[in-house]
Amino acid sequence: MSLLNFESITKLVSESSEKKHKQELFKEVMLMVLARATRADSNVEKVEIDQVREVLKDKTGEEFSKADILTAASSAAFETRSLERYLSSATRKLTENERVIILASLATVIRSDDEVRYFELDFFDKVALALKATPSEIAGLIVGS
Repeated sequence: MSLLNFESITKLVSESSEKKHKQELFKEVMLMVLARATRADSNVEKVEIDQVREVLKDKTGEEFSKADILTAASSAAFETRSLERYLSSATRKLTENERVIILASLATVIRSDDEVRYFELDFFDKVALALKATPSEIAGLIVGS
């Protein structure tokens, strides 16, 4: 009888890999959504970039440079595939809590320059719909919190 159960090891490795992939997906979605929010009204302000950096650091534990954010905001990926389509495919792998964090973070960034504009509201609505967020998720209400 073997001392090692390779099936258990394989399962642990694949679960670890899947968890890491999900964490990376969450970071990527956060970066893309928040960076794009800075351009929603075509008026990128320093305070918005600073707020995005702060929120990303707080929610993902990773620091992003101003250049990272500006690059993500104008990413060529969205020239061939819309943000809505990108989010629709990503949302299947995000948890309810992650969707709530994304939407709350987006609201924080939108409010950062003290003036909410129509294009920012439209952007928020598009993100919420693409994430298939429920009204309770949009309000930040999750079970057990």
